[in-house]
Amino acid sequence: MRILHTMLRVGNLQRSLDFYTRVLGMRELRRKDYPDGKFTLAFVGYQDEDQGAVIELTHNWDTDRYDLGNGYGHIAIEVDDAYAACDRVRELGGKVTREAGPMKHGSTVIAFVEDPDGYKIEFIQRGTRKD
Repeated sequence: MRILHTMLRVGNLQRSLDFYTRVLGMRELRRKDYPDGKFTLAFVGYQDEDQGAVIELTHNWDTDRYDLGNGYGHIAIEVDDAYAACDRVRELGGKVTREAGPMKHGSTVIAFVEDPDGYKIEFIQRGTRKD
């Protein structure tokens, strides 16, 4: 068994695809429209789906915004340099919500950014994860 994907409902598919591909450097792996259901599924990731877990972006054509709720946490992405990753997100118009630095009560270097729909994404700097 393995994790295949995490699904996020997004209000504007093109805006979200731009963020995940251009800002975070993922690739769009596949996309399919379902006209009878009035929705589109797009899959993005760093690896092909048979190599690793990916993110499924679900766009319901009649919904342009979602409430995130209080049960959702975040997606975690390992990066070589969390400080540089934050700089890149900012340069490309993204939102950094917690600057890179050691986690509270630990030494792992982390940072948080938000996608266009407000979903949190944690950067964890490679080689610092000890906590």
